[in-house]
Amino acid sequence: HVQLVESGGGSVQAGGSLRLSCAASIETIRRPCMAWSRQAPGKEREVIASVDGDGRTTYADFVKGRFTISSDNVKNILDLEINGLEVDDTAMYYCTAGWGYCDLQTDFIYWGQGTQVTVS
Repeated sequence: HVQLVESGGGSVQAGGSLRLSCAASIETIRRPCMAWSRQAPGKEREVIASVDGDGRTTYADFVKGRFTISSDNVKNILDLEINGLEVDDTAMYYCTAGWGYCDLQTDFIYWGQGTQVTVS
C-alpha cells in the first residue's frame, strides 16, 4: 500500500519558481513508479514526469526543461521543481504512484490529494 501527501503549492508570479514535495509512505519492499501529474480547470489530467526505483526519469514533451523530478528513496520523498512558471501552469498538482513499467503511461493507482499552484 502507498500513501502520498503533497506540499509546496501556492500562488506565484509568472517567471517564478516553486518546489513541490511529496512524502510517500510505502509499505512494500518493491518500489513503485512515481510521478507528478497535474489537472488544470476544464482540462484533462496530464502526467508531467515519472521516476522509477533506479532513478530513471521520463518527461512529457511539454515540460521543455522547466520541470525537474527527483526522488530520495531513503526519505521516501518525491520532489518537482518548476522554473519559469507560466500562467498555463496553473493547476492542481498530484503526486502519484503505480506498478509495472515506469513511464508516462504507467497505471498510476495511488494518488495524493493534490497541491494547488496558481500563477498570475
